[in-house]
Amino acid sequence: MLKAVMIFNNHGKPRLMQWYQEMDVDAQQEMLQEIFRLLNKRESHASNFLEGSELLGGQDTKIIYRHYATLYFVFVVDSSESELGILDLIQVFVESLDRIFTNVCELDLIFKPNEVQQLLSEVVSGGMVLETNINEIVSMSGVRKG
Repeated sequence: MLKAVMIFNNHGKPRLMQWYQEMDVDAQQEMLQEIFRLLNKRESHASNFLEGSELLGGQDTKIIYRHYATLYFVFVVDSSESELGILDLIQVFVESLDRIFTNVCELDLIFKPNEVQQLLSEVVSGGMVLETNINEIVSMSGVRKG
């Protein structure tokens, strides 16, 4: 099950944060800072998978991410999820964003957060993956290309 989906830039500024487990705002901010701290110091050739620290839920939590240009796409999941499956899901989400925004960039996420949120809600709901077909995601989201 997915616990959270986050997109943040190279400076740790969140561009999207969606939580699928109840957590107060302070804990969310701590988790974001912890994940950014862990990812920012990693080498570019390092694995895209991390086991969570105690703050993130210990051994039961995995951080799976992709770094594209200036953005980190991070999915926080429990140990029952497949790392490669989630890595593929990140790719599907990014390609869906790219279809909507044509060469998606950080500014698209800043100025059109509702569209990004709508697209994510077509992919994931309540921590469960709903759809992985890019064409279906884009058409069902109702977001017009722009």
